[in-house]
Amino acid sequence: MNVEQARFNMIEQQIRPWDVLDPEVLTLLGVMKREDFVPASQRALAFVDMMVPLREGGAAGQCMLEPKVEARLLQELRLQRHEKVLEVGTGSGYMAALLAHRAQQVFTLEIVPELADLAQANLKRAGVSNVTVRKADGSQGLPGEAPFDAIVLSGSVASVPQALLDQLKIGGRLVAVVGQEPVMRATLFTRTGEREFGEVRLFDTVAPRLLKFPEPTRFAF
Repeated sequence: MNVEQARFNMIEQQIRPWDVLDPEVLTLLGVMKREDFVPASQRALAFVDMMVPLREGGAAGQCMLEPKVEARLLQELRLQRHEKVLEVGTGSGYMAALLAHRAQQVFTLEIVPELADLAQANLKRAGVSNVTVRKADGSQGLPGEAPFDAIVLSGSVASVPQALLDQLKIGGRLVAVVGQEPVMRATLFTRTGEREFGEVRLFDTVAPRLLKFPEPTRFAF
């Protein structure tokens, strides 16, 4: 595989057509080595338009999201170099690495210990030093480090817990994939006041569930 040609094709054929047009984001995607964050057994899928399983058998559904989805979420956060970011669902560490190049400091929470260790190793090998990986249930965020300028959920939830929204600064943004299959939507929340939040639906997609987040009660008849 010609890795650089595959990376170029990923950007031009998958990511740019998905309205990812921020030149800084596109440049970052061109230099960040996605293939180094993909499990060795899945290396051939590094630049393919699909989710990449991170554990044998796709246990509990942990995966890297499609490149175009990761890129679009990154763009919509509109990060600034001075900002502090929280990610829930570290996975392989790739999204955390992208966030780290756009922000000052990133905290990322991963509930699966083996994935947290994998991400830590990947980030170290990539020379990314401004990411702190924590083995933790991310459904309550990280109140000890709040408030954050931006929060990204790297997986889907039925709804975004208020506890997470409350950890945003005023003016802070949160992106998440919200809903139930088959209808999920990437959504941007912005804290506009002490108790006010704006909400913009960005695009339809499907993503695996983040663990430990509440699910709506299902009625049985």
